[in-house]
Amino acid sequence: MTQTQIPKPGTAAAVRPARRPIRLTSRRGFVIFGGALLPLAILLVWQLSITLGVVSVSQLPSPAMVFLAAIDLYERGQLTLYVAISTQRVLIGFAIGASLGVAAGALVGLSRGANVLLSPTLGAIRAVPSLAWVPLLLLWLGFGEQSKITLVAIGAFFPVYTTVSLALRHVDQHLVEAGRAFGLGGIRLFTAVQLPAVIPSVISGLRLALAQAWLFLVAAELLGASMGLGFLLSESGGNGRIDRIILAIVLLAVIGKITDAVVGIFEKWANKKWA
Repeated sequence: MTQTQIPKPGTAAAVRPARRPIRLTSRRGFVIFGGALLPLAILLVWQLSITLGVVSVSQLPSPAMVFLAAIDLYERGQLTLYVAISTQRVLIGFAIGASLGVAAGALVGLSRGANVLLSPTLGAIRAVPSLAWVPLLLLWLGFGEQSKITLVAIGAFFPVYTTVSLALRHVDQHLVEAGRAFGLGGIRLFTAVQLPAVIPSVISGLRLALAQAWLFLVAAELLGASMGLGFLLSESGGNGRIDRIILAIVLLAVIGKITDAVVGIFEKWANKKWA
């Protein structure tokens, strides 16, 4: 039988404290529970304000009434359709706008000539409100999907373009010179050195672009749609259905948070792979 060797005092093995296992489940549970506290508090205050008569039901329907409105639309087959249509428009427009934003941001951020030529004009276009584009796109593209997806793409383009172009201007030049010393140039230098250096900024731009895409979607569907959550808001406002208006707002908030969480998962993967 061999005796267990006891480390001598002063050695690294004796000084080093034992590592405690990291409990990921408890951390995730804490994050989920902590994030649910405020929505539950809002729901409780909402219900109490109606129960105590602080707010009239005609002005603010109860949570149960909003839930019943969701069940009614679901049974009619409209709720799932509206959610799917709006989500599809956002995803397609976001993909187009974000891709163009990365390309334009890379061009402006890496080329001084492109910066001088394009930055003033794109900066002016960025200041145009979303609703200002709606009548023009309706006249150009009609009431079909093209006008709505184009508006969403415009909304997603500028956050990505701005963050990418600004981040590329501040890339450490020592990294660029090291890449060139290894024979990299052009597209290879951009994909291997410059883009990984700005991955956190790119992801931040994508998250902002996704939120902006949802804002532009609602603007498009409020004025020129026959389906979607924006259309549900507009139609319910005309019919005085406040329960459906609140339902549409809640759905936009929940779906927007879900899509943002998906981008957050991509952010962790991208940082681990490139940054």
